Amino acid sequence: MTTDQQSLAKIETVEILKTIDIAAPIEIAFEAMIDELGPEAQMPDGTPMPFQLEAWPGGRWFRDLGNNAGHLWGHVQVIKPPTLLEICGPLMMSYPAVNHVQYRFTAQGGGTRLAFVHRGLGLISPDHREGMPKGWGHWMDKIRTRAERQTTLGKK
Repeated sequence: MTTDQQSLAKIETVEILKTIDIAAPIEIAFEAMIDELGPEAQMPDGTPMPFQLEAWPGGRWFRDLGNNAGHLWGHVQVIKPPTLLEICGPLMMSYPAVNHVQYRFTAQGGGTRLAFVHRGLGLISPDHREGMPKGWGHWMDKIRTRAERQTTLGKK
């Protein structure tokens, strides 16, 4: 094994913790998350990034590129609407890695607190390590915006 190969084979860990408050009831916030992790997903620049989320234990979460092409991001490990979704899998990493993400919703008066945790282990690239906090933050902002918009429009 060369020195370059040895440096690439180093096992890394990642932990990202984020919490946001959402001015929407817990049921609407949970549904907004399901929508944003599914076909409504977008890149930070607004480019569509369609996913399929099979919202049941063992269901797949995958990037749908059409024509039977795509990328498996994970499987639903736990789902307890409207309070919890856990997914485990490679996520965006096309190399040896395992990840666990958790979306935990807690009702607070008329609103909701969303606590997000991502923990990973593997050959995590520097690009992914640097980009993931911003990417997850974008996704959480989209969840909050969708839930609050639905609440304002009176959709339940």
